[in-house]
Amino acid sequence: MVRVKRGNVARKRRKKILQLAKGYRGAHSRLFRVANQQVMKALRYSYVGRKQKKRVFRKLWISRINASARQKDITYSQLISSLKKNRVNLNRKMLAQMAVLDCSTFNHFVDLAKL
Repeated sequence: MVRVKRGNVARKRRKKILQLAKGYRGAHSRLFRVANQQVMKALRYSYVGRKQKKRVFRKLWISRINASARQKDITYSQLISSLKKNRVNLNRKMLAQMAVLDCSTFNHFVDLAKL
């Protein structure tokens, strides 16, 4: 039976993992077995993180809208409910941007919601 030498394939595979582990501390960036575990863990965390990022930003937008709305004596839930009733199709991201950067436009929408 012919002997299989996996030189190139194995080296490429290990090199790819070690490249991904660059910047990790100590053995986590130098030893293949430890680096492989850390890279797999990091990839799992990054997958979960991409999902959590969406939740975290939505929470931030809601907090900003609520804070600005309460300055105009209306709660977040009342504002969103009234805007939906008045068929204003603005998402929370845009409302939050307006609340922070363009107060006059945001106040216009709040006044529209209060009617």
